[in-house]
Amino acid sequence: MGGRPGSRERPVAVRRREFPGWRMVWALAVTETVSYGVLYYSFAVFLVPMREELGASTAQLSGALTLALALTGIGGVVVGRWLDRFGARWVMTAGSLLGAASVVAWSQAHGLLQLYVAFTGIGLASAAVLYEPAYAVINTWFRRDRHKALFTLTVVAGFASTIFLPASQLLIEVVGWRPALLVLAGVVAACALPHALLLRRSPADLGLVPDGRPDDDLLPTAAAAPPDPDDDGDLSPYRGPGAAWRRPPVRWLTLASALQMISNAAVAVFLVAYLLETGAPPGLAAVAAGGLGALSVTGRVVLTVLAARLGIGHVTAAMVAGQAVGVAMLFLLPQPAATVVFVLLFGVGFGVLNISRPVLLGAYVPAGVFASVSAHQALAGQFGRVVAPITAGALITGFGYGAAFTVIAGCALVAAVLLVASERAADADDGQDGHFGRRGTTRG
Repeated sequence: MGGRPGSRERPVAVRRREFPGWRMVWALAVTETVSYGVLYYSFAVFLVPMREELGASTAQLSGALTLALALTGIGGVVVGRWLDRFGARWVMTAGSLLGAASVVAWSQAHGLLQLYVAFTGIGLASAAVLYEPAYAVINTWFRRDRHKALFTLTVVAGFASTIFLPASQLLIEVVGWRPALLVLAGVVAACALPHALLLRRSPADLGLVPDGRPDDDLLPTAAAAPPDPDDDGDLSPYRGPGAAWRRPPVRWLTLASALQMISNAAVAVFLVAYLLETGAPPGLAAVAAGGLGALSVTGRVVLTVLAARLGIGHVTAAMVAGQAVGVAMLFLLPQPAATVVFVLLFGVGFGVLNISRPVLLGAYVPAGVFASVSAHQALAGQFGRVVAPITAGALITGFGYGAAFTVIAGCALVAAVLLVASERAADADDGQDGHFGRRGTTRG
């Protein structure tokens, strides 16, 4: 199907439907939907029956999920280094099996200690099966079509809560919460099959090139070569994961991601409570919270369409800045118009970094260290997700909702500024070092 890896013959183009990369994308879209739905979102549905049977408080039970989130971020750093050297096939296969076993352990928990042990496994499994490994696969198999592949992945997986929250509730009502978890464990275990059968380390292993067709901006040998963690590619001053962090665009992108995660997480936790306190009907508050998730899918569509013309970094920055404007409108406009405008502006920016961060990072660092650097960025985001509810809650208790939402808006606005700064810093590096081919991936 193409020349041998490292040969000087130009590889033969492969039609899109025959390119294995797209089969991987669609398989990962399904398995990410399952993994997020079971390992993360379903917890909200099981919280009430667990509280009633285990006799534990909401805070004690929620601590298990917090532990899992922290371990996901920490474990992702180790997984990232594995991905750079060996690819995602076996780590995602093992992660699915560990996730299934951990959900089984969850179903058998009769006390907090057993529950926390089960969620230790869920956290480690999540590091191996959630977005970061999938991003690494797409970064290796795609270059010009990278944002399209990420769009496909994140739009499908964006429906994880829509599918698994009602499905989990139905299972609980029909068979009870413990048997329901056993059913969900089986679904997670099934994800090991596509991971083992379809995932491959790099296009070069099959004699192919990224996107299934040669890139005119790169030499055939460079396009066909598999990622090498010790290879500096066209970013010679930034060899290795540690050196990549010296790049200003990488640092600005990481900080922007963490700040937007703080903003998103705080809104997700406290929006309903704020709206109810202002006298909004409970139905409006619930629809507003649900609308953020639905509009995040819309935002990804808007991002993908506009990025082809305007550049993904600047479009992302504008959408994140729009979140800050949405927060301001929540306090400046009368209800219910304030809630409607807020949900529209904040919602469309809710999930844009799920697409833009890996696209931008893939343009900033060599392919051979992408997964390691991305894992550290994800760890920063997880830290933001963990501290956001605590910090916002303290602000609300001490100063009221106005102070908390002002900080939320500030985080979004600073994140937007940092996204622009990262693009300008990368452009400056390109102009100095001549890396125009690589930066071309940030535009459609």
